[in-house]
Amino acid sequence: MRWERLFDDLEAQLASDDAHDLESEIADRTRRERALIDLHARLLANVGTRPTWWVGGEALAAQVVDVGPDWVLVEPTPARPVLLRLGAVRSVAGLRRGAQTPSVVARRFTLALALGAISRDRASVEIRDVDGRQLVGTIDVVGADHLEIAEHASDEPRRSANVTSVALVPYASLAWVRRVRPVTADG
Repeated sequence: MRWERLFDDLEAQLASDDAHDLESEIADRTRRERALIDLHARLLANVGTRPTWWVGGEALAAQVVDVGPDWVLVEPTPARPVLLRLGAVRSVAGLRRGAQTPSVVARRFTLALALGAISRDRASVEIRDVDGRQLVGTIDVVGADHLEIAEHASDEPRRSANVTSVALVPYASLAWVRRVRPVTADG
């Protein structure tokens, strides 16, 4: 009987060690898998959620609409999307867990391409830099690592007589861009 208890104790200890080893292996694999997930994949899994973003010196509660490799389109209020440069985002609170692998096309749709689309429609925009400075005008040039904005009053069209200055904004200092007027169903 004493021997049976000894063998039962040894079996229980061995089972406990096996369970602990399995838990450690699972935790280690989970850490390794999470280490491979980038911000783009995390944010793609959160399209439709409404986290709080800290960017450009302010907190912004906004729904995730779309995500690119170096930008995220969010909507703080309906029809007022804001294009955030991911490098300017200081933190995000309220994301759900998970990740979604971006498509090849999504990985190639960079900030420069998104800004080019905004520039083509010649709409007046507000630009905020990482220090909180705000510029209003029309994006004239989208370069490889910068944009040029013709500054003018938000209620005036981009005409030479209305332009007060032209500012070059490196992407590294860009926090966000949004149209001055809400987006309507016809564009």
